[in-house]
Amino acid sequence: MGKIGKIGASLLICASVSFGATQAEFDAVKAHVEKAVQYCKDNGVKVCVDEFNQKESQWVVGDLYIWANDFDGVITAHPKKPLKGKNLFKYKDIGGTQLFKNFIVKVKADGEGWVDYVWSHPKTNKQTAKTSYVKAIGNNQLIGAGIYK
Repeated sequence: MGKIGKIGASLLICASVSFGATQAEFDAVKAHVEKAVQYCKDNGVKVCVDEFNQKESQWVVGDLYIWANDFDGVITAHPKKPLKGKNLFKYKDIGGTQLFKNFIVKVKADGEGWVDYVWSHPKTNKQTAKTSYVKAIGNNQLIGAGIYK
């Protein structure tokens, strides 16, 4: 998280839920993913994916967390929901967006980037607009983190 720390990140996430995301919040999400990518480079994909599955780690800060999936759409890490091992390639949100397919397409086309979709908000359980920053790790996986809009 760098200079903003866990408390700052939590406040940023809380503010985004109530007022919409700011540029600083988008920057914090991207920085969180970039830090996680470096962690994978330094420690290997298996080690980092195991770490991303932990409910409590440096990769889980309030509503902000790192998840991973392979390029077939199989979830390899998700600290908030029991999704590990599930293939979500064909999963569609309420708007019909195949978000996991779109994550893969984005990473294969551009190496990284933002993808918009709708996801269940952890506090309200309401379907809420969200965007995630995704980036490849290794040869066949990507990681991402998102922010509610």
